[in-house]
Amino acid sequence: MNPKRYFCTYFDSNYLPRGLALYRSLQAHCPDFTLWVLCLDEKAHTLLSRLALPGVEIIALADFEQGDDELLQAKAGRSLIEYYFTITPSLPRYIFNHWPEVEQLTYLDADLYFFANPQPLFDEIGDASISLISHRFPPDAQEQADAFGIYNVGWLTFRRDENGLACLHRWRGQTIAWCSDTTENGQFGDQKYLDDWPENFANVHIIQHTGANAGPWNLPTYPITRRDGEVFIGDDRLIFFHFQSLKRVRSWFYNPRFPEQIRTVSGVVRRSIYAPYIRVLLSVDEQLRAFDTTSPAEGIRINQQIAAANPRASRLRRAARLIVGSLRGRYIYWLGNRTL
Repeated sequence: MNPKRYFCTYFDSNYLPRGLALYRSLQAHCPDFTLWVLCLDEKAHTLLSRLALPGVEIIALADFEQGDDELLQAKAGRSLIEYYFTITPSLPRYIFNHWPEVEQLTYLDADLYFFANPQPLFDEIGDASISLISHRFPPDAQEQADAFGIYNVGWLTFRRDENGLACLHRWRGQTIAWCSDTTENGQFGDQKYLDDWPENFANVHIIQHTGANAGPWNLPTYPITRRDGEVFIGDDRLIFFHFQSLKRVRSWFYNPRFPEQIRTVSGVVRRSIYAPYIRVLLSVDEQLRAFDTTSPAEGIRINQQIAAANPRASRLRRAARLIVGSLRGRYIYWLGNRTL
């Protein structure tokens, strides 16, 4: 039997579709959970309130900031993205302070998407006070670890014990003191601070499951295959993928911003990782428009037009295949509810 899991994340209205995609994936694969969402602007708070999603606890930014003079002082001198980074350790701390029933809490970046039940990760974590996941950069790209950190902030689990709370307290103090969106003096945002956790805190577990927090940066590291209808990263089933930097350039054109060493991606990556995520993002867009009739449409739904016009679809697909070939497969093309 899977126990109830507690997660938290944050996003503004620009990232709301990704946050809702994350929520849907948890609904599909995690039997019992609560997800706290810190809404970073009023629009995100309003729309989430209207949606009234089961299992979601909404935190308004004003409530989160109230009485936190240290955080507000840091906010005054930082860009929006730098302030968002600054917030990261303060969110789990806030939840521990306000919900005493939470003994173990996992922070999730909003651009994660689950493909399977995360229970194997919690089995591996056991009674660890702090759990984190390394980037697993390819051997020929270790300079990225020097610049951006050994570990990725995407999934972090803390237990309400001396080590877990001490780590959060120290990390929060560090991000309040400095948290820039640049690499500077051996630091980067909220992330490089994680490098010394295994040496400075007891009972830290580094998750070894290669299907946890897979992302564009480690696609060259492991073979990616599909077996019996499931995606595997190396020898492990894909649990969740981190769609960091994915950008929708047009309604039919997505730039995953793959690292330079990736010259092309396999059909498994396109059809079994990116396609399900894009499909959910498009569905979420429609859901949000139903709850926000004042916002303009985000783009022409070319894939819907294609579904109703087969001859045009064929021409577009042929043209897209030529484009894909000329760009060596570094981009994702979405036509007729499918990837090319």
